[in-house]
Amino acid sequence: MTELRRAAGAARGRSSVPEATVARLPLYLRVLTSLADRAVRTVSSETLAKAAGMTSAKVRKDLSYLGSYGTRGVGYDVDFLLGRIAAELGLTEDRTVVLVGVGNLGHALAGYAGFRSRGFRVVALLDVDPDRIGESVGGVAVSPLDEMEALVERNQVTIGVICTPAAAAQAVCDRLVSAGITSILNFAPIALSVPVGVDVRKVDLAVELQILSFHEARKRSAPATGGVAAPTRSPGRRAGGRSGESDDPRLAMVTRAPTGPPTLGTRGTGPLVGTTGGTSGAVTGAVTGAKTGGEAS
Repeated sequence: MTELRRAAGAARGRSSVPEATVARLPLYLRVLTSLADRAVRTVSSETLAKAAGMTSAKVRKDLSYLGSYGTRGVGYDVDFLLGRIAAELGLTEDRTVVLVGVGNLGHALAGYAGFRSRGFRVVALLDVDPDRIGESVGGVAVSPLDEMEALVERNQVTIGVICTPAAAAQAVCDRLVSAGITSILNFAPIALSVPVGVDVRKVDLAVELQILSFHEARKRSAPATGGVAAPTRSPGRRAGGRSGESDDPRLAMVTRAPTGPPTLGTRGTGPLVGTTGGTSGAVTGAVTGAKTGGEAS
């Protein structure tokens, strides 16, 4: 706790941190938490980079925004850096969360124990389905949507999660904002319109699968040896390009999968995740698309 208080003090008054760096800080936090749990006291930028899937140069650049440069030949103090990043992410105290739409996906998110261990406490679950009302998920009873405003005010909630069908998402968003919510995690396959001062992060699982499909298609079309294939001559091809010449030289390009943090949130169409259906199972990946006053492209 002492390290967190020291880090919180150091975090005040600094220049803003780039959004790309902010997106990587949770990855560093996860690695540092694991190191701290194993009583590791120092970590080099190379070790931190490898565990987070980054380059050491990028790690050093990111951490420089926090005013933490480490010690040459020694590395970074794990506990202090952990506290510094937690303070930058506003995790020095628990954040309360309200979730709207307790369908398959909403149910899975509400029951995920990892949120609490990372500083997020789901205090309210809301749905319009009468059969869901009163059901306990993760120790929280599902309440009717009409109780949103009272629950948000009573629990001082500022973060909302939307897991409704696309058709209902904007209306739910408007109510959340009116109730005092200033940050929204949107799982509905629709771009939300919000006023200035409200941040939205969009998660579209179908888009992420489409991106993976793109890379799979490139892998299949690439030569087995890798690299760029040169034009090939058919068995019947003769010098000068006369009859028997192949008119379909195959060029293939190998594409590496991106080395940065996985992103979720590119605009696109996806499954309708709602109160009575949706995508079940664990949800993984980092989130992209934050923008004050609306969603990013």
